[in-house]
Amino acid sequence: MPNFKVSRPVLAYTLPFGLFMAFLLLTSGIQGLSGDASPLWLKEPKYWVFPLQSLICFGVILYFWRDYDWGSLCPAWMGILAGLLVLVVWIAPQMWLGAPPRTDGFNPDVFADSPELYWSTVWMRFFRLVIVVPLLEEIFWRGFLMRYLIQEDFRKVPFGSVTFFSFSAVVILFSAVHSVEDFAGAIFCGLAFNVVAIMTRSLWACVIAHAVTNLGLGLYVMATKQWGFW
Repeated sequence: MPNFKVSRPVLAYTLPFGLFMAFLLLTSGIQGLSGDASPLWLKEPKYWVFPLQSLICFGVILYFWRDYDWGSLCPAWMGILAGLLVLVVWIAPQMWLGAPPRTDGFNPDVFADSPELYWSTVWMRFFRLVIVVPLLEEIFWRGFLMRYLIQEDFRKVPFGSVTFFSFSAVVILFSAVHSVEDFAGAIFCGLAFNVVAIMTRSLWACVIAHAVTNLGLGLYVMATKQWGFW
């Protein structure tokens, strides 16, 4: 394994994802300090940490925007098809195979008494789900790690290039950062998005695929109230 150097390109491709994961740890830490009698902001910090996480991570992505090798938008149709296929696989257990519904999770109905707070929470959740997460995850997994595992100066590796090790490692690690309930879907998702990267040579196509899956998942969550999916 090559020595890791914190250069601007490395920061551009890794910092948004690193900050995102740090905010998840912060959420768990704050929640661990709470008790049954704690106020909602302490007992369920995700309702205010996630919007903050989304805005900061998106701001970092915008700051480094010119450092990313986006590729062409022309193969976007392939990303759309892959995103829809992953969506079908992801919701299949509950939709068609009789798995129990996943009702525990980020539920904006806790703000049902305040329409303004409810809808701002929903819109920020979709902003995180459909824009921020697809950008930062594809920038990191397909844009950086899959190339870095081939060569330390990953910018010299054309986007979509893989070895057996880099392909497999990205699928496994991508799956590992998802919940146990999502593990099977995440494996298929990692495989599918890796294939999109190889076939299109376009980071944009991978972001679009991820965004299509997440948008469909968000709409499914709102329709079924299976908050555990997001």
